[in-house]
Amino acid sequence: MADESLTKRTQAGDEEELIQRIRGGDRERFADLISCYESHVVRIVGRRVPADRVEEIAHDVFVRAYFGLAQFSSDVPFDHWLAGIAVRTCYDFWRDRKREEVPASTLTGDHHRWIEQALAAQSDDEWRNQTGRQEAKEVLDWALSHLSPENRAVLTLVHLDGHSVREAAQLLGWSVVTAKVRAHRARHALRKILSHNL
Repeated sequence: MADESLTKRTQAGDEEELIQRIRGGDRERFADLISCYESHVVRIVGRRVPADRVEEIAHDVFVRAYFGLAQFSSDVPFDHWLAGIAVRTCYDFWRDRKREEVPASTLTGDHHRWIEQALAAQSDDEWRNQTGRQEAKEVLDWALSHLSPENRAVLTLVHLDGHSVREAAQLLGWSVVTAKVRAHRARHALRKILSHNL
């Protein structure tokens, strides 16, 4: 346990030194940060955008991080700061993209049965249990395509990823009150989309 703590402190010190060197003009060292955090960013982006756009959006995240590095404060862990950029970049992707309406007729009988079970869920835990099934992924992808970018972003963070409203607000750069209101509205909007297509 002590070794793990020492390793984390050493990594944080190395990371801080690396960031200072990049800020000081050693731009080539940014590739070291990318290699350290590429899988972290790809994991976040991969849950939020179509598979064929993950590489492009992840690249955009690192471009934004590079140009925003002057605003990074070591008061926040670098991976959390970078996660916020990744979440906001995905949000911007959906905001800039014209919503593509996929007809409800593409949903199968299994999808409709899943919708009925999900709508019957009384708690967030029951909801999360329902989202683990293959039908869930397909239905949620379909339903999320009908939500606004704001609702999509907050619903994914709070109701699917399990972040607290406060964490979601930090990642999205919103106030806690805004995130709370939008999370509530997003869940109702999703239920309305699902219930209208039973």
